[in-house]
Amino acid sequence: MKTLRKWSRILHRDIGYFFIGTTLIYGLSGIALNHMNDWNPNYTVEVDKFQTDISLTKNDAIKNNIKLLLADVAPKAVYKKHYYPQKNLIKIFLKGGSSIVVNTASGNGRAEFLKKRMAFYQSNFLHYNPHKWWMWFSDAFAGALILFAITSFFMVKGKKGMWGRGGIYTALGFIIPLLFLWYLL
Repeated sequence: MKTLRKWSRILHRDIGYFFIGTTLIYGLSGIALNHMNDWNPNYTVEVDKFQTDISLTKNDAIKNNIKLLLADVAPKAVYKKHYYPQKNLIKIFLKGGSSIVVNTASGNGRAEFLKKRMAFYQSNFLHYNPHKWWMWFSDAFAGALILFAITSFFMVKGKKGMWGRGGIYTALGFIIPLLFLWYLL
């Protein structure tokens, strides 16, 4: 038992150090994704209203007129495509997910610019397993979490260990998710 306790501590410590960064990435991303109904964890949206005299009705020069509008309203934006969802309305899509909507009769417009949230966008990107190699690394991390749980059984002995306070906390860690499942399902 003494050897098992020694190796549990060594593995728990050294693998834990290796996965500190990954733990922070998944923790930050997990919190962000848990609150997707409250906010967009990947992007902020900046809205600008404007007025234009540029003709954006359906005609042969529409793409040229859109480029004139973009030079005025969003000089760094890159045009992707456009369409007319209603009679007097044009929606212009820009590279990166931003868009512009203009009332072709009145010239009133609204531009929505998406900007990536620092740290959240990147950590959420990794949380979604974007590549096969990351999937394997992520699986190794999940295996390490299982190893952390198992080695924690043997790290502390006595009344603070698994047969004391540690066992009570472990039981609560199983009971609380099971109660949520029972309640929600």
